[in-house]
Parts: sequence; C-alpha cells; structure tokens
Amino acid sequence: RERVRAMFYHAYEHYLDRAFPYDELRPLTCDGQDTWGSFSLTLIDALDTLLILGNVSEFQRVVSVLQDGVDFDIDVNASVFETNIRVVGGLLSAHLLSKKAGVEVEVGWPCSGPLLRMAEEAARKLLPAFQTPTGMPYGTVNLLHGVNPGETPVTCTAGIGTFIVEFATLSHLTGDPVFEDVARKALKALWKNRSDIGLVGNHIDVITAKWVAQDAGIGAGVDSYFEYLVKGAILLQDEELMSMFLEYNKAIKNYTKFDDWYLWVQMYKGTVSMPVFQSLEAYWPGLQSLIGDIDNAMRTFLNYYTVWKQFGGLPEFYNIPQGYTVDKREGYPLRPELIESAMYLYRATGDPTLLELGRDAVESIEKISKVDCGFATIKDLRDHRLDNRMESFFLAETIKYLYLLFDPHNFIHNDGSDFDVVMTPYGECILNAGGYVFNTEAHPIDPAALHCCRKRKEEQWEVEDLMREFYSLKKTKKFTFQRTSHPGEGESAENSEDASSEKGEEKKNSKKSSRSLLSCPSQSFNSKLAVLGQVFLDNT
Repeated sequence: RERVRAMFYHAYEHYLDRAFPYDELRPLTCDGQDTWGSFSLTLIDALDTLLILGNVSEFQRVVSVLQDGVDFDIDVNASVFETNIRVVGGLLSAHLLSKKAGVEVEVGWPCSGPLLRMAEEAARKLLPAFQTPTGMPYGTVNLLHGVNPGETPVTCTAGIGTFIVEFATLSHLTGDPVFEDVARKALKALWKNRSDIGLVGNHIDVITAKWVAQDAGIGAGVDSYFEYLVKGAILLQDEELMSMFLEYNKAIKNYTKFDDWYLWVQMYKGTVSMPVFQSLEAYWPGLQSLIGDIDNAMRTFLNYYTVWKQFGGLPEFYNIPQGYTVDKREGYPLRPELIESAMYLYRATGDPTLLELGRDAVESIEKISKVDCGFATIKDLRDHRLDNRMESFFLAETIKYLYLLFDPHNFIHNDGSDFDVVMTPYGECILNAGGYVFNTEAHPIDPAALHCCRKRKEEQWEVEDLMREFYSLKKTKKFTFQRTSHPGEGESAENSEDASSEKGEEKKNSKKSSRSLLSCPSQSFNSKLAVLGQVFLDNT
C-alpha cells in the first residue's frame, strides 16, 4: 500500500510541476499536452484519489484551483464519452466527497455546490450531441458551437451507452430530468437495435440506426455499455436495466465464450470474427462479481492473469490460439481493468492470488514504466520501449484500484456501519454509508446521495393541497395543478394578471431553463392549460 502511495505522488507531483494546466503529463520530455479538451484533466481525474489516499489538504486546494481555473466555454471539439466519464464523473464524485474532505460546503449541499454546478455546465455542453432521430449521441461535440455540421454519425456502442451513472446522478441532485432522460433513451435505442440472437455490434450510425461495425464482444467499443447496465441498475435500483444486462449475458455466454475466454463474433450469425483477448476486456470478471457470478469471474480472471505473467502487463490485443501479441497492438498504457477486477474479486473472496496480481502490477509498473518525471505508457511489452504519455486514468483508476486492493479499511469499503446524517432543504439524509458505485473512470458515486434532493411524494402532495386551498380563496378563475413524475417539481398555472408575482422566481430559474437544450419552449398558460397531454380551455 505504501509503495502504491509513493507511485501516486511520484506521478502527481511531476504532473503539477511539469504539466499543469495541460491535460496530461508527457513523462519522457517532462512537459505537458492537452489531449481531451484542455480541462487540466489529470487534476480533475486525480481529485477523488487524493481523498482515498487521505490527503484532505491537497483535495481542498485542488477544489479551489478548479473553481477558479476551469472554463467549458471554449472552442474545442471534445469526445462526448471521455468528457462525461472523466470530467462530469470526476466533478460529481468530488462534489459528493467534499464534506468528508473537510471542504466548507454551502447551505443546501449535496443538492447544490460549485463542483455540482461545474459538472452540470460540462454535461449541458454535451446535450446537443443527443439531438438525433434515434436519441443515440454523436461521438464528438464542440463545446462552444454544438455538433459540427460535418460530424460523422458513426459512434461506438460504449460511446452511446455510458451515461446513465453520471447523468442520472446529475438529474437527481439538480432536479433537472433532462440528463437521465437522454441517457435512458440512448440505452434503450441500443437495446432496440440488438440482433435477433441478442448481440450488439461495435459501431452504429446514430442517424439511421444501421450497424457499421458488426463485431460483437465484451471489449473495446462495447465494454462500458454492459458495465453501465449493471451499475445503473444498482445505483437506481432499476430492474429493467438489470434484466437487459442478464439477457445480453445469456447471449454473450452462448456465442462468445470459449474455455473461459471471450472472443469476438459476427453479431447476426454468431460466427467467430476475431479470436483475440483485448486488455480492455479485463473489467469483465469484476462486473461478473457485481452480479454474484464469482466462480465464472475467477476462472476468466485467472486466464487474464496468465497473460499478465507472460508479459509483465496486458498487451492491447492478445491472440488466444497463438498465445502471443497482435502486430501493432503490443503496448500497455498502464490500464486499470485487470487490477479493477482483482479489487472487486478480493472484496468478494479474500483469495490471496488477487493480492499477488496487485504485487505483480506494482513490480511491473515500477520496473518497466517508471521514469524521472512520472510513469510512461509502455509502447511494446516485448522489449519494454516506452511512449511519451501518462494517461489521466493512471491516477484516476490504476493507482486507486491498486490502493483499494491493499487498503481493506478504506472508507470506500464501508459496510454501512458508519455514516453521516446531513440536513438538506428536503429533509434528513444519510451519506457516506458505503455501497459506492464506481463510474467507468473509477470515480465513486454515493448511491444514497441520489435520495437527498427530492421531497417525498406525500410532502409534495401536502404542499399542493395547501396551494390549492390558497388559490381557491382568490376570486379568480379555477386552476388545475399538474402532479409531476419528479417529486418536488409540481407546477402551478395562473392567469396572466397573476403572472407578474412569479417573475422573480422565473428570473432565478431562467438561466437553467433557457439552457435546457432538449426542453420544449415554455408556453404561456393564460388561455389554456395542458395536463398530461389533454388541453383545457379557460372555461373548463
């Protein structure tokens, strides 16, 4: 554990000294570069890792640096997927951990706060990508201008199905349902377009819903779609998402699984198209452990671990029949997936083999990858040549999962015996009781927080009854109230002569509503009122 801590600071301090405010450190030349959009990405990605390592003072310092220094109003083409998992996910996680880290939170936290506002601002910049006939998003968006006119409509499956964790969290905390709505619509569009044998391909046209790449598997281009069906189901206690995953799981076992390896197959026929193992697939045993399939998870994990022992890392592609790397895919960019699975499986089983993988990872990374200015991507595992890049996920995920593997008493592993009670504008709320759900960039989301920022339905109805009484005293026209699907969001409508009294409230909310890109423009209700799609005239 202490060696992992030292690895973190060797990388983190050199990023701060040599690369900040750029996105990433270039460890061979000891300078920085922007990669995903000029957000000081490594700083956002490493923020919750600081707290997991117990460094509250640096967490507090970075929070204030980010508030002052990060701007999303920039003319940059950004990956919708990467911005969501790294920036939105990182900011949401840090927001929910702020109080634990000793940050002085504002009144109303966790339903408000500067990091939450930043996460919402970043997510709003991504919403134009979802404005397609299918609801499946474009892969790239310009943060200033929206989707570029010539943007390719082809997006990978993971780039469509990896939003529900962050976007549902955002909707629950802010009260704006648009984020969760677009994420769900995208998930369901993929489900609707699965093949007759129950598989999804690799890339799809988001305008026509035609599959462009028809390879089906659990790895690159598909991986986090399956992960988010499970994690979304756990986070939201959503049976529909879990049943979707379990259906996919049957098809994956039927068509892609051979001797505890998973191959790539043609999505319509089920015939093998690529007998390769990709390093990104190593998340799968961890995901299996989350649904309780421990035996299968361990067998697949041990297959993957044999590849690690062969090379001292996982090559991007590994040819299973030949037992060797694939040409031009021999690198290891310090990915976390096998360590992630080891962490989950160790929590489930306590099997010491999993600690051995963790030790092997520490040894390999220190021996092969460590340089004066940090840790470098391994360009080729056969001869240990290095590349001049240290991806932000090294600090966000690889180090975090390694540390959590060796730190059984970390607050992240809380079993519910310890918790905090927080007062919010909506009542009492339990936080930090454990059960954290990691997004696909290893940013932990506290599932209890999703229940903090909504009034209970009964309370909402009481308020509506009081308002009805209040308005019935007025000798004006009758009013109808709409009971909304989101508690605490009941709306009232009045005739135009009373509208002026609402202007102050409208002003407060105007910024939010005007930027809700997927909402219909609000219409005046002085002549008619629509309730659940039915239109009532004045004299109804």
